[in-house]
Amino acid sequence: MTGGSPPSGMAASSVGQLRRQFNAMPAVREPGATQAPGIPAMDDRGAGPVVKIEDLHKSFGSLEVLKGIDLAVERGEKLAIIGPSGSGKSTLLRCVNYLEVPTRGHIYLEGELVGERVVNGEYIRMSDRELASQRRHVGMIFQSFYLWPHLTARENVAIAPEKVFGRPRHAALELADELLAKVGLAEKRDVFPERLSGGQQQRVAIARALAQEPKVILFDEPTSALDPELVGEVLKVIEQLAKEGRSMMLVTHEIRFAQNVADRVIFMDRGVIVEQGSPAEVIRRPSHQRTRAFLKQLLAES
Repeated sequence: MTGGSPPSGMAASSVGQLRRQFNAMPAVREPGATQAPGIPAMDDRGAGPVVKIEDLHKSFGSLEVLKGIDLAVERGEKLAIIGPSGSGKSTLLRCVNYLEVPTRGHIYLEGELVGERVVNGEYIRMSDRELASQRRHVGMIFQSFYLWPHLTARENVAIAPEKVFGRPRHAALELADELLAKVGLAEKRDVFPERLSGGQQQRVAIARALAQEPKVILFDEPTSALDPELVGEVLKVIEQLAKEGRSMMLVTHEIRFAQNVADRVIFMDRGVIVEQGSPAEVIRRPSHQRTRAFLKQLLAES
């Protein structure tokens, strides 16, 4: 393993034991995989939207959070989702890769049902193994970073290419080095998460998502947990990825950033899409009174 000091909250023996367990994990390819992914790049996967959402409903007990969402995200499109807290934005993202199971409705990733199979005309839930295979095509950046504390930045990025995709260890580490350089963290590759700033940890999380070679990247308010002075470094990385033509769904309260980066903006409230359109239409000239009230309050607070 690479160098660096273990996190202060973990004994050296515990770190060593965890590392040995990780090293002993067999490489498990997803079903049907024929080769390990290389550097994520745009490719020609055919026509049609990368994500399609049909009549999506989600309830938690008696609380209906999503009330019939219909949405398509085109290949290479940058979709920003804005709205007040509790409007269903994060739940929508989590349903895309079945971290939340929809109560009703269907999700498609490049035309393929997510989380379900059709058997004799019936929709049947996929097994965990089948679902795991699909999820590797969807990168997700959370509000929190969820990095392995006992692994360095480099190891956090390399773990999936090596253990999930079956890439040789030296190649997985080389890929991690390239992706960390891409997000501006080449010099931090041997540092543990505890010794990275929040912005640096989030950039490692972005590099880890890129190592999946995802068809779409979901950003769930990626700067909300950061100190204000660290927000810019993460937004800069996301903006660069947007310029590369990657397909993105971005939940954010950074309205000016959404205006500059997004191809389309959706405003959600109380589990429905209130309005959508270009950034100029939704942010500069919103047609709905609820959108205008939300933006007025948000911009006044920023």
